[in-house]
Amino acid sequence: MAETDLDGVIRSIGKTQHKALMGEARKRHARLMGLAAKAKTREGKARFKQTAKDMMLLANAAARRLHLTAENAADSYARAMKNALEEIKVTETRMLAAARSKAEKKAAKKKA
Repeated sequence: MAETDLDGVIRSIGKTQHKALMGEARKRHARLMGLAAKAKTREGKARFKQTAKDMMLLANAAARRLHLTAENAADSYARAMKNALEEIKVTETRMLAAARSKAEKKAAKKKA
């Protein structure tokens, strides 16, 4: 069961990283907006506001990519585990079939 839970762990780590990144982005945005409020000139205010806006856009894009990467990794892991389990089942059935045919051949030799 631990294998099936690992994709959930991957997703939760991605969510945690997303939240941390956005929290830091909000702090920097607030700091830049505070600097914009304290700026003496109109150009200075506009520059700080534009920097804050651009920084939030870039942070949102990075957070979105981070979240999608974590989701893709979790999906890939879950798919790989599903395929591995199916492969194990196929191998087991082949081994059982081989054992049965070997036993049948042995029984046929004893009768003959």
